[in-house]
Amino acid sequence: MRPKPFIAEELVEHPSHVKDLNSGFSWHRSQMRVLYVDTDRSQVVYHANYLRYFEFGRAELMRDANYPYKEIEASGYIYPIIKTELNYFTPLLYDDLMYIHTRPAKRELVKLQFDYLITRAEDGEVICTGFTKHCAVNSKGIPVEVDKKTIKLWEQFPAS
Repeated sequence: MRPKPFIAEELVEHPSHVKDLNSGFSWHRSQMRVLYVDTDRSQVVYHANYLRYFEFGRAELMRDANYPYKEIEASGYIYPIIKTELNYFTPLLYDDLMYIHTRPAKRELVKLQFDYLITRAEDGEVICTGFTKHCAVNSKGIPVEVDKKTIKLWEQFPAS
């Protein structure tokens, strides 16, 4: 089933964010162009590369929030992925410019989830949706509560 169209309205108070007028959700938006190396023999983006695009969007969101992942790890926290979901609708091709929309979604005591929506920049068509779920662990790999700065990101993200 195809998702509803993504109709982005820029948020003046948050220049790197948009609001989807259909869902009402706010998203952090980054852009990236498909590299030739990302495509397969059929000339479309290889399916596993969408996880790389998700990571790019997540890292850009954290960097724009002045809390890059490098700083998270330096403070003793690691957030490995424990679950992913990807839903593909239309392929991207070499040199397509895409928007990667990322938003903090669910947050539990030791787990958190980011949601993603990728659109083709040229026409806004929804390419892929999905999520990554992460578990907070310390440097020894033991689950711990989500750190306070990450919780703050969830609380301060533009309202949906």
